[in-house]
Amino acid sequence: MQLRKMMLVLSALGAMSGLMAGCGDDDPSGTTCSGNDDCAENEICHPDASVCVLTCTTGNDCPASAKTCAELGGTSSQSDTLICQCSTDALCNGGSDGTSSDLVCSNLDNVCVPACDSNDDCGSGRVCDTASGQCEEDDTGPTTCSGTGQSTCLYGQFCSSGTCTEVPAPTCANFDPAQGGKQPVWTISSSGPIIYDITQVSFGQDTFCGTGSGTTGMTAKARVRAYQSANGSGTFPAQVAGLPGFFYVRVNGSQIDGVQTIRPSEYTTSNNGKNAEFTMNFCPGASATTLSIGIYFTNGNEICSQLTR
Repeated sequence: MQLRKMMLVLSALGAMSGLMAGCGDDDPSGTTCSGNDDCAENEICHPDASVCVLTCTTGNDCPASAKTCAELGGTSSQSDTLICQCSTDALCNGGSDGTSSDLVCSNLDNVCVPACDSNDDCGSGRVCDTASGQCEEDDTGPTTCSGTGQSTCLYGQFCSSGTCTEVPAPTCANFDPAQGGKQPVWTISSSGPIIYDITQVSFGQDTFCGTGSGTTGMTAKARVRAYQSANGSGTFPAQVAGLPGFFYVRVNGSQIDGVQTIRPSEYTTSNNGKNAEFTMNFCPGASATTLSIGIYFTNGNEICSQLTR
């Protein structure tokens, strides 16, 4: 009698396990991952979506949420692996019986993934469309422009070879406190003039640094280009004598009025005073072969250049 009861229990358990095995509509995948070791034996880690996805041979191997069995694609070593792919957000969330909307069928990867809330939820080169919860390709490439100076670029950028480019960071000792230089303070929220280009003109004899006894005449000359923000009211003065808040910073962090390095004849403005171009003159000494310069306007960006003989 006991043996017969045991046989009945085992038979019932066997039937239940058969029913559970037939419930292929529940997708066990979707776990976030960084590699295949994070996923189950019949799954791989999707290289772009970073979720575990079921591998398959035919659509019959796939759950109702992702019934298409197709190659992963792309450029990874697993590109020809067949995986279960989704077709709609609704099916990812359980179909007509689903009560959740936490998942979306990725437009880029065709797998069910959590809806994104910000760009941090998306992989490299992707941005979040918060309205749809989809991670999309970041197609905000370089902004084109024409001319020079700020052109149509954002404040803190300048037009270089037809592309909006960030102004260079001050990487010289002149603006490195660890080396005795001045602490840079400019940020994109500042509003001062932007210096976007320093070009060496010459490093040799010039009357700017003297011609009499006790002088060497050795002069390092650099052409500087700057602009006032297109969204602000500021303009450069017509004469260099009126140029306010412009400084030359030495390697030791000390600074002098930069206006005294500019000849009046080597200063011009354009674009209704929004752009300025001028030549600075430095007296490095007779034996100098290099000169590190740092310059900035009040509330403007700090910028460096290395002049060589």
